[in-house]
Amino acid sequence: MRKRTRAGLGAVAGGVAVALFASTAGAAPGPGAPGVGDPYYPGAGNGGYDVAHYDIRLTYQPSTDLLNGTTTIIATTTQELSSFNLDFGLKVKSVRVNNVPAQFTNDTADGELIVKPAKPLAKGQPITVAVAYADTPSKVVIDGIANGWKKTPTGALAVDEPQSAAWWYPSNDHPTDKATFDVSVEVPNDVVALSNGSLVRTERNRAGWTRWYWRSTQPQATYLTSLEVGKYDVNLQTTPDGKPFITGYGNDLGASLDAAKASVERTPEINEFLASKFGPYPFEAQGGVVTSGINFSLENQTRPVYGARNFAKGANTSLIAHENAHQWFGDSVALGKWSDIWLNEGFASYAQFLWSEEQGEGTADELAQFTYDSIPADDPFWTVLPANPGADKQFDDAVYDRGALALHALRKAVGDDSFFKILQTWTTVKKGKTAVIPEFVALAEKVSGKPLYDLFQTWLYTPAKPAVGPNGQTTAAVAARAVVHEPKSYQQIHETHRLLAEEHHQH
Repeated sequence: MRKRTRAGLGAVAGGVAVALFASTAGAAPGPGAPGVGDPYYPGAGNGGYDVAHYDIRLTYQPSTDLLNGTTTIIATTTQELSSFNLDFGLKVKSVRVNNVPAQFTNDTADGELIVKPAKPLAKGQPITVAVAYADTPSKVVIDGIANGWKKTPTGALAVDEPQSAAWWYPSNDHPTDKATFDVSVEVPNDVVALSNGSLVRTERNRAGWTRWYWRSTQPQATYLTSLEVGKYDVNLQTTPDGKPFITGYGNDLGASLDAAKASVERTPEINEFLASKFGPYPFEAQGGVVTSGINFSLENQTRPVYGARNFAKGANTSLIAHENAHQWFGDSVALGKWSDIWLNEGFASYAQFLWSEEQGEGTADELAQFTYDSIPADDPFWTVLPANPGADKQFDDAVYDRGALALHALRKAVGDDSFFKILQTWTTVKKGKTAVIPEFVALAEKVSGKPLYDLFQTWLYTPAKPAVGPNGQTTAAVAARAVVHEPKSYQQIHETHRLLAEEHHQH
């Protein structure tokens, strides 16, 4: 994990950026904090500044894995700063703060870039930080982790959770500091460079090379910003409501290609359904990328990335529902701290129940009951707390499956009208922001008008299998019907969760 500080952007009269510290009678400026104090990753993020925008302009050569270029950060200071940190593990060539060369310490093993401006910075002032760098990311090890950047036969992938940014651009790497992004990557003509948001343009400025320009206009967490370079079949389409719908399929998917397309190409349809439950889709574009370079899938903002392994046994729209539900729960409404992972995975897993019901492959009642009945009371599964699983079990099955059961228990306790009003109110009031679990509990009680502390305490914080109460925390329906008539849905949901958990455990 990395140490961080905050660098920020602001406007001053006449458009003049004033970043030099003016001496006052107060205390001397000090360094920004080397982390935001996350309970699972204390070194993640930084203190002292707030990022508004990242402009990432890179050139990448797949044959050598050489990545070079400049990231420009527009930010605003939140305190007087003598120095600040950026989370970054590549070799840095230069740093400028407001166009003035700055001293820096480039601790690649720790993933810390410590910047000391030529003059201290005043609180509340805009700063522009330009970091030039060049390195081979696949050889970089940060805090003992070597796979934040994944070299593939035709390119590379910058896709991972909870951290991947430090392997390809300097940042304030914690979900509490979202920003907008411009990602511009030049690659050889025979490969493509995919990222988030909308494709602004491509251009060829020299023989043999193409530059791809991507723009994300909504606040985006650093770990949700991705880069996929390689040989992909790229499809530029439009959703029924006029949003860019961009997909990419690796040229090595083989027999899984058709199943992948039969799943990912239905993304607009699935998002239309999810919007009927969660409220309007929160972003400016949709899409998906399927690659054989990873075994897991991740909800990268506007364009989830799917491991081809997930389509080896056929189409898997349940996975598409899961990753796109994250566009509301995890991407738009982001984690306040990583221990609140249930706000991401429990909700996305419950979306799979809802999509199954929509498709006639088992109701949410049947799937919840089957999940509950399938796991014995003495299984260690029930000792993992979805609301605070611990960093080593952050992606445990219980966070997904028991997390979904907690939401079904809420639904049975408050009724459908209140339940979906709670979800839609949550995605509205927290759009583009961060949140913690107690805020959701408070909102659920306010919207439903019911005391819900005991329900959440039982399902999220008690290390034991909850009893099915008279208020229908889980339904009394017999799940055998779903198993006999359509076993695929639950099995596919569970398999998706197993693959995700397996991959994260390997990390």
